[in-house]
Amino acid sequence: MLTYVLKRILGAIFTLFIIATVTFVLLRTLPGGPFDQEKVLPPEIKANIEAKYHLDKPLLYQYAYYLGGLVKGDFGESYKYLGRNIFDIIAETLPISIQLGIYALILAYLIGIPFGVLAASRQNTWADRMLMVGAISGVSLPSFLVAPLFILFFCFYLNWFEAALWEGPSYYVLPLVVLGTRPICFIARLTRASVLEVIQSDYVRTAKAKGLHHWAVLYKHILKNSFLPVLTFSGPLIAGILTGSFIVEHIFAVPGMAKHLINSVTNRDYPLILGATLIYSTILIFANLLVDLLYSYFDPRIRLS
Repeated sequence: MLTYVLKRILGAIFTLFIIATVTFVLLRTLPGGPFDQEKVLPPEIKANIEAKYHLDKPLLYQYAYYLGGLVKGDFGESYKYLGRNIFDIIAETLPISIQLGIYALILAYLIGIPFGVLAASRQNTWADRMLMVGAISGVSLPSFLVAPLFILFFCFYLNWFEAALWEGPSYYVLPLVVLGTRPICFIARLTRASVLEVIQSDYVRTAKAKGLHHWAVLYKHILKNSFLPVLTFSGPLIAGILTGSFIVEHIFAVPGMAKHLINSVTNRDYPLILGATLIYSTILIFANLLVDLLYSYFDPRIRLS
């Protein structure tokens, strides 16, 4: 196990190096620059700014300088937020984005799995059909459509929740529900399909023949063995929640990474784009590693090497 983890960590470092290199090259090859504005700067001022950030140096020098900073844990200084280090910006906003993502992920599992199990246990009944109709509807509706509808109904008509910001439990509800809606529906459908497949197994028929109660068979024998497909989906699910949170954060004015990332793309803030890209890539890589490690727990037949 330890050898496997070390191999994956080394692979993750190499992957992050490739991501940093590709992102760096793409940013530098795109037309335009971070200090190209509608109002043209005087040549002397623009030259001084570019010299400060080493943009007047050859591309290879800029790349080597950036990698040298990364090795020391320095993401550089923002072009947009003058005097602010990228690490400070990320340290201030990333915890809020992670908090939103973790809450939405927990909500997705707490609701999606029971709904999927309930639908499978009531196959072809009205409960199954209603749950699957709801799941298909939830998957089909994008966050940028669900969010304004929820704000209109729950904030302005019913006045139950706050429409924006991130200042307490009442502010959390709508962003979490909006961000978690699609994952809940995906997990419910996936759990239902997996449970229906496992129900046909010989060991399940044996457990039923022993006289075990229906729910005991369902939760002790079926659910654990049907969780692998859901676990496999967890890697892409985390990616979807993190990228989907940009839209949700922007709509609900959540002070997370979304605002800075969107502004960095608009303003060609190279250090901030690179820093955010590497941070999110790191989270996704290690989330997938965690999923792989959990495989061996849910299915002892899987050996990691």
